[in-house]
Amino acid sequence: MINSFKNYLVEEEKTLYFVWGRMNPPTAGHEKLLDFLKSKAGNNPFRIYLTHTEDNKKNPIPYVQKVKFARKGFPQYARQIMMDKKLKNLFDAVTSFYNEGFKRIVIVAGSDRIREYEILLNKYNGKKGKHGFYNFERINVLSAGDRDPESTGVEGVSGTKLRGYAESGDFTKFAQYMPKKLSNADAKAVYNAVRQGLGLKEQKEFKNHIQLESVSQLRESYVDGKLFEVGDTVVVKESGEVATVKHLGSNYVIVENTGTQYRKWLDAVERVDEPKVEYEVFESTLNETRQDPDIKDRPGTQPAKYHKGLSKSTKSSRDRHFKRGAEMDDDNPKAYKLAPGDADAETKPSKHTKKFKQMYGEQSSVEIAKKRIARQKKLEKEREERRKDAKDIEYDRILDIARLANTIKINRKTP
Repeated sequence: MINSFKNYLVEEEKTLYFVWGRMNPPTAGHEKLLDFLKSKAGNNPFRIYLTHTEDNKKNPIPYVQKVKFARKGFPQYARQIMMDKKLKNLFDAVTSFYNEGFKRIVIVAGSDRIREYEILLNKYNGKKGKHGFYNFERINVLSAGDRDPESTGVEGVSGTKLRGYAESGDFTKFAQYMPKKLSNADAKAVYNAVRQGLGLKEQKEFKNHIQLESVSQLRESYVDGKLFEVGDTVVVKESGEVATVKHLGSNYVIVENTGTQYRKWLDAVERVDEPKVEYEVFESTLNETRQDPDIKDRPGTQPAKYHKGLSKSTKSSRDRHFKRGAEMDDDNPKAYKLAPGDADAETKPSKHTKKFKQMYGEQSSVEIAKKRIARQKKLEKEREERRKDAKDIEYDRILDIARLANTIKINRKTP
């Protein structure tokens, strides 16, 4: 029995297309993403979900206010931009889709997220756990294309760039990348919302900002303390060696590798950012659940069942894992990786593994071994064929000598 017209639509349109993004703040570049989403959805329903994370770094605009700005900036998609305070993360969203009756889902994302979403969403498909339960017939991930950070047009716009303009007080550049349908007054409201979220004062006077051309953006970032810090892990671009920053000079850094220290210019090394992960803790159960006695610095956040049967050292690693994860965004797939001590948890690759991947890519050791064996068999076969050819030649040579000797013998007997 069909209870409502909505249920009838879900049965007919079993594939849901959606975007799960931060949009803090919404930009002209996001409009291209939403246009792509609509074109790919065709006659299927599509939705736009914004993340809930709020902080004074990457997520200055509060969730509700951000949704309102997005609806104003993209009025053609206002009905598809959802506001649901219950859907805190990506798993909450896909679980709700499954409960609605959708059989297939398609998530549209940037090219840098494709592989992560494919692994993450398919890994838990059909598996019941704290992330909820969903069991779709098919989960697809579509790439909306690469973003060019060097472009001066909307292809190069990013939330990081706009937050930088708001922080430096450059409303002129900030407004250039706002959605086309957002009024100037609304653009100023978005601008000030970003500034307030970053802990800055609201700006009431908007004058043209004059920016002198910098001599070296790399050097300026270094001087501002945004490029390197002592203790950072870096890669030497020329050799691929991994080293540690030991000293910050005027326009160079001293790095150390296997006990040897040497100086490198700023553009000769690149920082390696360690991935952060998050393991979700449900606040509603914190006060009801028995806590692990070995985790003392964060009481009320570490249920004993999360550490059952683990050694103290593993518990410490697990706790550090949770602390790092507290800074992750809701839309980051890495936030759902398993923690140390879990049966299927990923381990940090050793320096030998990293070197192996640099030489052979992402192939597994089994694949490399198979290729080596196949190549060795091929070489053995070629050597065997050469040995056989050599034997045939030697055999023919012996026959020729025997025939010649026989001919000479016959000739001597002939008068």
